[in-house]
Amino acid sequence: MTETTIDVRHLPKQEAYETLDRHLRLVLEGISDPVATMATLSCLLYHGFGHLWVGFYRVVEPGRLLRVGPYQGTLGCLEIEFGRGVCGTAAASGRTLIVPDVALYAGHIACDARSRSEIVVPVVDANGNLMAVLDLDSEHLAAFDHNDALGLERLVRIFAGANNGVSSAVARE
Repeated sequence: MTETTIDVRHLPKQEAYETLDRHLRLVLEGISDPVATMATLSCLLYHGFGHLWVGFYRVVEPGRLLRVGPYQGTLGCLEIEFGRGVCGTAAASGRTLIVPDVALYAGHIACDARSRSEIVVPVVDANGNLMAVLDLDSEHLAAFDHNDALGLERLVRIFAGANNGVSSAVARE
């Protein structure tokens, strides 16, 4: 097992995600625990890209409520209702959401006032059930794009156990 975090900020995004994909697979070899995997992925993304906040909101009441899971960064919101904010909207729609400027997103939940842009990726299990959303916040406007959506969707499939993964539909707000 390789127990180091790597910095991928100097790499083109596609290469950065491929590097993190390989690293995550090595680190998680033999591990199937979803909480350990969420914590490890949060750590690798947070340190790898230097984002403001990276973490998961777990489904605790299907169709109704998300609760904070493993994350890196400042305190996160403890609970988010489906349909509320970027995380709740991604959970309700089952689609990856990219928000280039959170100040322009109606209903944005500001857990950290420094957040300027956000991407949220639904995480589905092998049966197609939503188990969590992966949330990344940046201090920079328009920090996330389609390459991030594709890279993050691929990473969450590693542990979600879903060959069909998340929806390939990416919404920009």
